[in-house]
Amino acid sequence: MSASWLVPGIVIALAGGIVIGYVFHRLQHQRQLMGRQAEGERIVEQSREQANRIELKARDEAIKIRDGAEAEVSRRRTELNKEEERLQHRRADLDRRLDQIEKRDQTLNKRQSTLDRQTNDLERLHAETLAELQRVSGMTQDEAKAQLLSEVERESRADMVRIIRQIEEEAQVEGERRARELIADAIQRVASDHVAEVTVSVVPLPSDEMKGRIIGRNGRNIRTFEQAAGVDVIVDDTPEAVTISCFDSVRREVARQAMDRLVLDGRIHPAHIEKVVEQVRAEVERMIVEEGEKATFDAGVPGLHPEIMKKLGRLKYRTSYGQNQLAHAVETAQLAGVIAAELGANVEVAKAGGLLHDLGKAMDHEVEGTHAAIGADMSRRYGVQPDVVNIIASHHHEVKQETVEAVIVEAADAISGARPGARRESLEQYIKRVKALEEIANSFTGVSQSYALQAGREIRVIVQPEDIDDLEATRLARHVAKKIEEGMQYPGQIKVTVIRETRAVDYAK
Repeated sequence: MSASWLVPGIVIALAGGIVIGYVFHRLQHQRQLMGRQAEGERIVEQSREQANRIELKARDEAIKIRDGAEAEVSRRRTELNKEEERLQHRRADLDRRLDQIEKRDQTLNKRQSTLDRQTNDLERLHAETLAELQRVSGMTQDEAKAQLLSEVERESRADMVRIIRQIEEEAQVEGERRARELIADAIQRVASDHVAEVTVSVVPLPSDEMKGRIIGRNGRNIRTFEQAAGVDVIVDDTPEAVTISCFDSVRREVARQAMDRLVLDGRIHPAHIEKVVEQVRAEVERMIVEEGEKATFDAGVPGLHPEIMKKLGRLKYRTSYGQNQLAHAVETAQLAGVIAAELGANVEVAKAGGLLHDLGKAMDHEVEGTHAAIGADMSRRYGVQPDVVNIIASHHHEVKQETVEAVIVEAADAISGARPGARRESLEQYIKRVKALEEIANSFTGVSQSYALQAGREIRVIVQPEDIDDLEATRLARHVAKKIEEGMQYPGQIKVTVIRETRAVDYAK
């Protein structure tokens, strides 16, 4: 082939390749467009199906919401119907009550009219009767009232003067009898040891670590101790100490001694706790019997029943206002014996009554009733003679005192409790008692001022002389003393002194 055909051939070949490449590219582009179109149609179809599903789900939700709304509307409609029925019933009931009230008002109006007429008639009759009485008596109403009051006052004053003189005579006789009791002045100066009246005991510990051992694992040791001893054990923030609480002083003492032994021994577990508590309880019971026998020996009252001596020994662990009750019983017996000897009364009966007068305090937390009644019942049960039983039952005037020995024991009881150093009370209780004394005195009409003296053993009442005369002052002292007896509790006695001072003032001109 010549060179002249070679160049056009190449050009033609190139042109054909370009055309073929273009055609191939167009075909490939058309295939891509068709694929994309198919993909788009597929996506559109999926979207349409998803939209249909969402639409169906939305319809279901709408149906559920509509059903719920209809049910709520139906429930609300039912409640409204019930409320409407209830309101209708109430309206009917109110209408019925209103009718009844209107009828009652009408009835009351009629009765009021009748009463008004009757009142007018009574007033008219009263006026006529009063006028007739004034005409017959020849005095007006005010004159008759003044005359009647004058006569009543004169007769009342005469009666009061006679009664006061009689009381003064009896008081002189009583004063002579009580004067013989002054022989107990020397005994009153005897002060015995005393402890505070408490319902708890504090047990010292060597260290705070011991508290954990007392409590034990899961509290088993402390629970065993409380059940065995019958007390409450208080473990608080108090350093190196635990508190034992119980209303029964004997059980509290048993628990205190048992705890001391357990702490000293160091072996603290349930079995050992029960063993130690039983041992201490037996020892305390023996000590109680010994103390009862010793008290009867010191008081000079032999021949008592063993059960009575046992109950008497329990008083060693009982206190009142800080005074040991067993020591108080022995002291009362001794005082009663001395006074009975001076007055010529039965010394043995007085001593026995003084020793046993507070026997019921050993059981007042176990038996219903006052300690006087409890002690009298027990003494009667164990063969104590009737005179001594009456002393026990009557030393707080719950029954009538039948013998002079009963009065002697009451006086000895007051001396033992009221002597200096016998009893003590807290500052708060003392302030309350003094304030109560002054409030009682100030509550009476005509009282100007009042002062509590001698630690609350005396109250002096200053009255206004223009309101209270001499006779009324005597009555006022008696009324104040009576109100103090009824409204207060106190050891011994409280003296009431009413002071009326008259001052005459004039001026020289």
